[in-house]
Amino acid sequence: MTQQTISRAGHTGLPAFSDRILDQVGAWLSRYSIDALRISLGLVFLGFGILKFFPGMSPAQDLAIRTVETLSFGVVSGMGALFLTAVMECLIGLSLVTGRMLRTGLAVLATALVGILSPLVLFFGELFPGSPTLEAQYVLKDIVLASSGLVVGAKALGARLTRT
Repeated sequence: MTQQTISRAGHTGLPAFSDRILDQVGAWLSRYSIDALRISLGLVFLGFGILKFFPGMSPAQDLAIRTVETLSFGVVSGMGALFLTAVMECLIGLSLVTGRMLRTGLAVLATALVGILSPLVLFFGELFPGSPTLEAQYVLKDIVLASSGLVVGAKALGARLTRT
């Protein structure tokens, strides 16, 4: 026979052991979830960065080139723009996956996010000619990457995930 308690969600009738399980799950998530987010975010950046070293392999190649060309007022163009993007994304990815030079990688990420999200302003009409294009969807998913970077950055700067 188990003792009935009021759970954290305010529901009655849950056995006390379910609260202990929730406590254990919460402790595990507090300990490992941000590191899992950091590593998975790093793998995404590393994967997309590596693709850009091979012209024609990245579905975002043309958008990346046009964005860097526009933001640099044509100083960096063509394959140079693609190479710069590839190097930045790989540096970000490696720092996130390994946890080494994390603050440097996050600073590069903050800079890169300006370029990553700027097509929403620079090329809005082309990305959303009515319904979102495939490129628009590619850029919109970057909002999740940016938010993930904020969480990882907060932890790198000393913030802690706490349970209430």
